[in-house]
Amino acid sequence: MPTDEGTALVIDLAVWTVAGLSVGFAHHRLPTTRLRKDGSLTRIRGWERDGGWYQCTFRIRTWKDLLPDAGAFFRGGLSKRSLPSPDGGGLERFAVETRRAERVHWCLLSLGPVFWLWNPPALAMVMTAYAVIANVPFIMVQRFNRARVLRILRRRAASVGASPLH
Repeated sequence: MPTDEGTALVIDLAVWTVAGLSVGFAHHRLPTTRLRKDGSLTRIRGWERDGGWYQCTFRIRTWKDLLPDAGAFFRGGLSKRSLPSPDGGGLERFAVETRRAERVHWCLLSLGPVFWLWNPPALAMVMTAYAVIANVPFIMVQRFNRARVLRILRRRAASVGASPLH
């Protein structure tokens, strides 16, 4: 257990780097079929008002495009910078990819407490704060975007009498 803050910080940076790449790659490898529907973690709640809560509370549209998008980092991945064409399942795929990204950020956020194992308390608090600051905005953006896409899919399904993707 390192007590030197410099050593602990080097370990922290290595853990964040390896965790980010590993979690991202593992989720990239998840079959699309496992992400076609929301689970208990990713399900959009009523209080989110189809994404409206994020706009009213955090003005998410003013800053969401400033965040980096690593969706296309791994070969075959999908950038979520803009909505794909609604034809050919593009919106459904977009919803899948927002679930994938949201799950990545939930996993990384959950690592915050791990840093208490070897860091001095002050640095452990910084690492926990970093976990929140570096992941919660991305989770919010994925939920905001998916809620809007699901609303479009529901409207489209209602107009043709089909069942929307959730």
